[in-house]
Amino acid sequence: MKNTYFDLVDQTFYFPQDGFTLQDNCLNFHGIDLYSLIKKYGTPLKITYLPKISQQIQKAKAHFNTAIDELNYGGEYYYCYCTKSSHFRFVLDEVLKNNVQLETSSAFDIDLIQKLYHAGKIGKDKIIVANGFKNVGYIRKLAQLINGGFKNVIPVCDNREELDFYDAHIVNTCGVGIRVATEEEPKFEFYTSRLGIRPSKAVNFVKDKILTNPKFKLRMLHFFVDTGIKDTTYYWSELRKGVKLYCQLRHYCPDLKILNIGGGLPISNSLNFEYDYAYMIKEIVRTIKEYCADEDVPAPDIFTEFGKYTVGESGATIFSVIGQKQQNDSELWYMVDNSLINTIPDSWAINERYILLPVNHWNKEYHRVNVGGLSCDNADYYNSEAHLNQLYMPKFGKNDENLYMGFFNTGAYQDALSGYGGIKHCLLPAPKRILVDRDENGNLVDWMESDEQDAESMLKLLGY
Repeated sequence: MKNTYFDLVDQTFYFPQDGFTLQDNCLNFHGIDLYSLIKKYGTPLKITYLPKISQQIQKAKAHFNTAIDELNYGGEYYYCYCTKSSHFRFVLDEVLKNNVQLETSSAFDIDLIQKLYHAGKIGKDKIIVANGFKNVGYIRKLAQLINGGFKNVIPVCDNREELDFYDAHIVNTCGVGIRVATEEEPKFEFYTSRLGIRPSKAVNFVKDKILTNPKFKLRMLHFFVDTGIKDTTYYWSELRKGVKLYCQLRHYCPDLKILNIGGGLPISNSLNFEYDYAYMIKEIVRTIKEYCADEDVPAPDIFTEFGKYTVGESGATIFSVIGQKQQNDSELWYMVDNSLINTIPDSWAINERYILLPVNHWNKEYHRVNVGGLSCDNADYYNSEAHLNQLYMPKFGKNDENLYMGFFNTGAYQDALSGYGGIKHCLLPAPKRILVDRDENGNLVDWMESDEQDAESMLKLLGY
């Protein structure tokens, strides 16, 4: 019976497959000789394969445009990159090679937009979809962007009061959007998303606040399904509700021409991952077209905001196994040379699964293992695959070369969530730090130890 690690993979999955091949018993990722990189740079290391970003964008564009052509759909398709998935300069440089629009989610995002403009990477005609629950700083920077001549900024209202701030700060006319709060899946701890305006309130909001103010034109209706674009009853139900509300609002607002269906195209988290992108996208376009035709409404332009889909499959995180510990009869630990909590925090925080493969020793026998991180936290481990509640790795002994292993498709969100270099999720700044003590008389005294993080320092970390 064959029982090498290669045999295990070969008998379980279609292999080799897109992104993963084998050469001399060592793994290649998108044609990259990982073993050579490890020998050159050592571990732990993070890898970003930039061409994969453009490949993902072009694949989604092709599917949407094909569906639009085949269905004779009346609107156009626009690909937006949501910057919060990865703000790094090298990522944005690659993204912007593909004629895409941008989505923002915080005040510091607007500083990033200004950096891109002054570097000549974007013009003032770039479409900027401004999402999120906005604090005063975010709104003021959006107003500065619009007042400064960026003519395609679309602030997406997350609540009724937001429009009042724009009215006070924006000088000229402006196109706006509204985000609709979606219902969450039954397994969620809450029923309705905290983001957006309830559908039952949206029509009155438009009538009372937008149509009565000549400064604003409603251009976009936006909704987002947190669990992603999946062939489920729940997703199709939320999509239809979103299109129905679009049609209802379109009768009042002739400038409303954009339906933003958010993000959520999945990426591979297992070697047995299967997803029919062409089918799902075509059915989305068909659903929107048919619903609009029934309501006698022109088909809208379709916007998407793909972040994880854009950058996720470009990334890999590589470790060395620096020790083996047999803790009992059934638990063997492979200890790696960094913390999993620090480097791929979603594996700990939301139990996200990634493709985990050895880089070398594919010709060795395999056994069940647990992977342990280097920190002292009890939760710093990884012990199951997306398709299986067990994890297998090659055996190796004291006289064998060290084992290297990689977590793949880790390119989205992990750096920000782990606080890489001081970066924060959505570029939200670290708060002020105040110290409090008592003086010799027992009176409380306080002082600022560090100020709130600013945009310039954070963007410098990102390469701007």
